[in-house]
Amino acid sequence: MVPAMYVFGDSLVDVGNNNYLQLSLIKADFPYNGIDYPGGQATGRFSNGKNAADFLAEKVGLARAPPYLGQPEGVFVKGVNFASGGAGIFNTTDETLIKHTIPLAHQLGHFYTVRQRLAKELGSNVQEHLSKSLFPVVIGSNDIINYFRTGSDASQKYSPQQYVTLMVSNFKQLLKGMYGLGARKFVVTGIALIGCAPKQRYPSPTSECNKDVNYWAKKYNDELTPMLHELKTELKDFQYSYFDTYSVFTDFIQTPATYGFNDTKSACCGLGKLRAKFPCTPLALFCSERSAHLFWDVYHPTETAARIFIDMLWRGSGNYTFPMTVEELIAI
Repeated sequence: MVPAMYVFGDSLVDVGNNNYLQLSLIKADFPYNGIDYPGGQATGRFSNGKNAADFLAEKVGLARAPPYLGQPEGVFVKGVNFASGGAGIFNTTDETLIKHTIPLAHQLGHFYTVRQRLAKELGSNVQEHLSKSLFPVVIGSNDIINYFRTGSDASQKYSPQQYVTLMVSNFKQLLKGMYGLGARKFVVTGIALIGCAPKQRYPSPTSECNKDVNYWAKKYNDELTPMLHELKTELKDFQYSYFDTYSVFTDFIQTPATYGFNDTKSACCGLGKLRAKFPCTPLALFCSERSAHLFWDVYHPTETAARIFIDMLWRGSGNYTFPMTVEELIAI
């Protein structure tokens, strides 16, 4: 349906780039990650199986886009994945993370390199190729999580409102950068209800969601949506499908049985209260009913949840995608 898919983002769509960052501690290349992935091996996906990038590739009839760092000399006519666990809109979402992740601006740098190779390969057809390709961007959660970490640099420099506004304006420039390199069809996701992730619930004696994190995640989404509309008016042929991940997550938590979930609070893999005291490692415990869990580990959805997300993004059930579904975006 599309010639290629070029994926940008964080651990929600990382397919193994961080495996190649030697100093990174943000990795998923060990059990029990990948327990349900074909072959049962950990691939670097922060999931028990496939993630959202894999399911979206299946929807458009493409092979799963490989991690860019796995073959940095590649031409990638069918697409590639630049996403990196821990990545954010800001260059260093945390000073200590510099060696651990590939921030969105650096991912854009990798795309610049790929575009030059595509131009050599495709010649004058490169712009047509890119204009028909799909550009999913899943980013922002780490920026919010890091802001609310105790003693974070950002929280000392900016009020939450200033920070969220800065996130949106930085993201706008990065999307313009992608557009400048030939991207035209964007799939942009809002930030989910991340204050309800097991890691954020853990400090609460009653395992309640972190209301501050949720409030500012939503505020970011509320500023992101008009920004995308602005880009559509400012840039010729800029097209997008926005996915309201926050509302979908709210539905998952409020009516779990509708989606086949019986646990939306605790991690499937981990140790301690909510299986969130210690992360998912080979020493952790993991649940047998993984498809009944919303969360695989302290932050990431199960393969089942990722599949439901992409099904909803694709056919636009409810009022979760606007101004069009991904299916409609591809048809333009």
